[in-house]
Amino acid sequence: MQSRTPVSRTGRPRSAAADAAILAATRAALVELGWSKLTLGDVAVRAGVAKTTLYRRWAGKNELVVDAVAELFDELTLPDRGSLAADIEGVVLQFAAILARPEARNGLMAVVAESTRDDALRERIRASIVDRQKRLVLAGRARAQARGELPPESDAREAERTVDLIFDMVAGAVVHRTLVSAEPADEEWVHGFTRVLLSGLSAPGP
Repeated sequence: MQSRTPVSRTGRPRSAAADAAILAATRAALVELGWSKLTLGDVAVRAGVAKTTLYRRWAGKNELVVDAVAELFDELTLPDRGSLAADIEGVVLQFAAILARPEARNGLMAVVAESTRDDALRERIRASIVDRQKRLVLAGRARAQARGELPPESDAREAERTVDLIFDMVAGAVVHRTLVSAEPADEEWVHGFTRVLLSGLSAPGP
């Protein structure tokens, strides 16, 4: 899992142990209290740090929750299951499992709602979660190209747009399925979704 750097500020050196404790305490508070009742004071007590320690690192609750949730998504890996379709299914199942966790569900829904009126928060979500997880699309595409399942790209700009589109399709579908429709993204659904993603609506059924 990649390390996180919530906010860069001058002053005393950062403590990785304190950061880890604070983010873990934030996730625990999201499970027990929910976003609306979570306070920085409660997180500080759970983490065993001074409240001022949190304010030196994060501007407020929203930013803290974004980084706490972003750590969960850093757990995503790209499995090598032998084919592009199987690899996609493996990632999507992991993604759905993370979204099923109350700390991810509560935190993500709350900060996305808050970001509708906070441009800086929206940019933090994009940088900390969205852009970081596009690494999976890049890695999956490169592996599929090495296998001969996908052709190489000659246009770098078009390749970047394709990565964005693939990420939006996958993330949008899974988030809507699990958090909006509240339906399970089980193996059957993931298999059908992957077939449509790769083959289009005109493809025959399994």
